[in-house]
Amino acid sequence: MFFSSATEELDAYYPIRPECQADVPVTRFKARVGKTLSPRRWNAAFSQDGCVDFAGVLRRIQKGGIHPTIKGVVWEFLLGCYDPNSTNDERNEIRERRREQYAAWKAVCQKMVPAIGSGKLITTPLNSEDGEPAQDSSSDASEQNCNGAIPNENESLDPREAQWKLNLPQIGLDVVRTDRTLVFYEEEANRAKLWDVLSVYAWVDKDIGYVQGMNDICSPMVILLEHEADAFWCFERAMRRLRDNFKCTTSAMGVQSQLGTLSQVIKAVDPKLHQHLEDLDGGEYLFAIRMLMVVFRREFSFVDAMYLWEVMWAMEYNPHIFAQYEESSELTSASGNRNDGKVSSKQLKQYGKFERVNMKTGTQEQQGALAVFLVAGVLEKRNKRLLKEAQGMDDVVQILGEITGNLDAKKALKEALKVHKKYLSKAKKPQ
Repeated sequence: MFFSSATEELDAYYPIRPECQADVPVTRFKARVGKTLSPRRWNAAFSQDGCVDFAGVLRRIQKGGIHPTIKGVVWEFLLGCYDPNSTNDERNEIRERRREQYAAWKAVCQKMVPAIGSGKLITTPLNSEDGEPAQDSSSDASEQNCNGAIPNENESLDPREAQWKLNLPQIGLDVVRTDRTLVFYEEEANRAKLWDVLSVYAWVDKDIGYVQGMNDICSPMVILLEHEADAFWCFERAMRRLRDNFKCTTSAMGVQSQLGTLSQVIKAVDPKLHQHLEDLDGGEYLFAIRMLMVVFRREFSFVDAMYLWEVMWAMEYNPHIFAQYEESSELTSASGNRNDGKVSSKQLKQYGKFERVNMKTGTQEQQGALAVFLVAGVLEKRNKRLLKEAQGMDDVVQILGEITGNLDAKKALKEALKVHKKYLSKAKKPQ
């Protein structure tokens, strides 16, 4: 049965370990008849040859999210894995090709580190920072035999391979800490699945590799999509949207541009609050790094975070995203996927609500992601407390820290759109 009651406990689809019940935020999202995208409504959106009426799907997701039983497959469309205008046969061909590509990449990684694909994971160093084999690369002999990745003394590692191997134990440590309140990750095979996906991605993405926080983005895909290769490609598409968040150099953080946009937004919609933060030496908005970097993943329950993401993706959806990704052979960010030509009112229906507004105003390149306005909305809802109580940045961090487990995703999105509208009315129009 699709909906058992208005108070259906969706956490049952992602059960929490009994001893962790008191440690997780309360889930506020509820699947609602007539609003949440149901399996029946999703199946009805397909034509006979498999094309999807995605405009109707987007409207439903924006109203009430996606039912757990179809989240994985719908996410693949939202993130640009598949073109809604493709047929069943075309998608099957793409899926098979991608699975073969993932298997090939994984085989390369497994040749370097046999632990990959073994159903186990590594949490101890394989080699030192200078590329030399670690003296104690595992906690016991059986794990060392499984790793099988220690080169001969006369063998020198390629710099890329050496860096990748340095990342593997850190990925393992992060995997062990990822969503550990969920029953799903009690099984080592499931933890190993997450480790494999992240490890292969770290090898494929030559520019970024692996950065802490990617585990939080990848985990839901691993849980929702049974086939490991499908989970990888869903994560890869999500990373196209978020790669800039994880680009760090000695002089700049990955989210710096979004923090700059956030500063501009608050300065426009609430100059008094912006000046107060400036006076507290918080004008760079560094306190918002975590919220932006992993898109509020740690401020919500697992279910609510997924609901937040899918509604955001639906609101930001651009029908050209699949073509843009397919045309690019290299991993890139999703900044160049817009249609620069004129868009008719009929075509606009294929865009998400947030993206549609930006397309109409011609300001999409200047506005940044919806996540920026989510943070701006959080600040606006707490502007009185911040102005009255915050005497230093520690106070700002404490006040914002209180949102963890106490933020309603639906209300936060509504506030974000409100701030976006206000900003558009105040910001200068492009010349």
